[in-house]
Amino acid sequence: MGRFLMTPTLVRHHPSAASARTGARAYARARDWAEIQERMLVPLYEAVYERLEVGAATRLLGLDCGAGLALLVAASRGAHVTGVDADPAFVAHARGRLADDGAPGDHPGSVVCGTPADAVDGAPYNLVTAFAPIGCAGGDADGLTPALEAAVPLVGRGEPVVLTGWGPPERCATSAVLRVATRLTDSPRASGPGGWRPALRDDLEDVASRSGLKPDGSGRVACPFGYGDMDSAVRGLLSTGLFDAAVRATDPAQVEKELVEALHPHLRPDGTVWMPNVFRYLIARKP
Repeated sequence: MGRFLMTPTLVRHHPSAASARTGARAYARARDWAEIQERMLVPLYEAVYERLEVGAATRLLGLDCGAGLALLVAASRGAHVTGVDADPAFVAHARGRLADDGAPGDHPGSVVCGTPADAVDGAPYNLVTAFAPIGCAGGDADGLTPALEAAVPLVGRGEPVVLTGWGPPERCATSAVLRVATRLTDSPRASGPGGWRPALRDDLEDVASRSGLKPDGSGRVACPFGYGDMDSAVRGLLSTGLFDAAVRATDPAQVEKELVEALHPHLRPDGTVWMPNVFRYLIARKP
């Protein structure tokens, strides 16, 4: 990503019971997200930043920032960026990535670990992003509303808050693969939210309304999922967390087996896996 004008900073939530994973398994999952899956959404990041003219005047707060790639893309445009994520393994990857690619020196201002409300380091933010797409699993927006409620007070009136979600199922080839999670979670052993559901037209607007935000434009972006081989495809998809309930309901080997079967129609003669998808973003503003 090159050298940046300012060193980004990262804030993390206190980990919840669902996201607190430790040891090699948690690190491997975060690594797979960082190395395989996160890049699939780069067209979405770039489209949003281009539309909002993200640059040196931007003070960005990224919610559920994962391994920090969206922060890097914004920082490469000169933005002052701060990220928040609930998973300590992802936070560790993001911190390492930002330190490796950021410019030397300390970030101006202070950052306190905790919720978005603790991420105050001077002037208000003028952009909040939530790039973890919602709308493909039951209950996947439940954690976003409280995060937004904590973040919205940190932006000025009229400033943009960006929400993202999956596009219509008929335009997302990965939707058929995600149905594996629903089939495998139809079991007495399944617990917690999970399982694929079709994205609804007003998913993002509903979250914005619950958070007291006013919609002010939207867009769709093609984000194909492309993998070098079947193993990378399986690892990348598992790193999203969308199959966690299926793993709890059955076992990792069964989930991987059924994923391979579901991915087979998308396997190309050269061994790569390719699935065209469309994602949606909503620009909402603080009234």
